[in-house]
Amino acid sequence: MTYILIVIVALVLLGIVAALSQRHSDDDQVVLADNCATCNGGNDQCEQECMMEAATQPVEYYDDEELDVFAGRSSDAYDDDEAEQFREVLMTLLPSDVKGWNRSLILRGINVPNQVKDELVLLLSES
Repeated sequence: MTYILIVIVALVLLGIVAALSQRHSDDDQVVLADNCATCNGGNDQCEQECMMEAATQPVEYYDDEELDVFAGRSSDAYDDDEAEQFREVLMTLLPSDVKGWNRSLILRGINVPNQVKDELVLLLSES
């Protein structure tokens, strides 16, 4: 009889501890940003959450459908003429669209050519 009482008390205590820890973890939940445009690159978690959210949405194109032929190609596998196609699109973008274009390329499995990466990074840092 004593063993049964000890088991019951232990189960009750375990239940209380589990309930308290669950309530504590609810307080620590991260609230997603209402708008991914507020991610400024300084918060990796915000960027990651926005990328995951973007992955569930249709891919946004920036009048660059011709770049889809490069999906899966390594960044160092482009010749200068192919890299120029990326540069032309990049230079026609509004500064506010550069980050979205980069996300679009990532979601489409397109790696930016090494020849264009420095320009892209510079424009990303300015936006």
